[in-house]
Amino acid sequence: MSAGERDAKAKVTTARLIEMKAAGEPIVMVTAYDYPTAQIAEEAGVDIVLVGDSAANCVLGYESTVPIEMDEMLMLARAVRRGLDRPMLIGDLPFGSYEASNELAVANAQRMVKEAGCDAVKLEGGGQSAERAAAIANSGIPVMGHVGLTPQTATALGGMKAQGKTAEQAVRVAVDAAALEKAGCFSIVFEAIPEAVAELIAHRLTVPTIGIGAGNATDGQVLVMHDLAGLNTGPMAKFVKRFADARGEILSGVEKYAAEVRSGSFPAAEHVYSVEPRELEGLRHRLEEGALDSSYSSDWDSLG
Repeated sequence: MSAGERDAKAKVTTARLIEMKAAGEPIVMVTAYDYPTAQIAEEAGVDIVLVGDSAANCVLGYESTVPIEMDEMLMLARAVRRGLDRPMLIGDLPFGSYEASNELAVANAQRMVKEAGCDAVKLEGGGQSAERAAAIANSGIPVMGHVGLTPQTATALGGMKAQGKTAEQAVRVAVDAAALEKAGCFSIVFEAIPEAVAELIAHRLTVPTIGIGAGNATDGQVLVMHDLAGLNTGPMAKFVKRFADARGEILSGVEKYAAEVRSGSFPAAEHVYSVEPRELEGLRHRLEEGALDSSYSSDWDSLG
């Protein structure tokens, strides 16, 4: 087995991500929210799987990421863990699970690791979030940071729109990123930042950067599984590219199923179980004797 083949099979760690950055090897990251999508990510050979709080919109039907609870994130993360082997698994800390204190942040990060089997956690923003990131990292849990557009606090940023388009905004993004690196984050997500701005900031960091709407200046890219696979509907963010039409394929399949049920062509003979004529006659005899009558002395076990 070649060194490249060994690397392809080896578990992705923070050390491996640093090696990839140094070698200029792009890092591939996707979100996944359940066992089947985790299996797809595994088979596709991605490097990092994030159980993102975007599950709030994509699978739980919330209007934003804010309402999702810690227990919901843990349930989803456990399902994803069962479908993964090689990729690093990162759990998003949802809104309200880390902001209040370092103790709360560490406790919930520990839950992600102990209860869900995550390898690391992710939190949004700089400022006070950098302090929380440092506390979690100091407790021994790897932390991924997130700057630029931070959906949990999008209202304070003026909505779900690009950040860093003015010099003042760009400086704030740079300061947040530097603070997260200093706090001990092993990697930082750059979301919805002009490519030229992302390049200036990313080149000043030593940790791997992952872009989502930040152009090609980062060390890797992340997209939401449901977006890239075409499962989500409606308007998409500028940075999203649909690589498949999974929703269309599923819809077509369900429509065909419904049509065949209504026409009587499904189930066909190949989908039906058979029974020996003697056993069928035995059932018929029992029914005629009153097996469905509550006063009948036999129980259903006798039908076997």
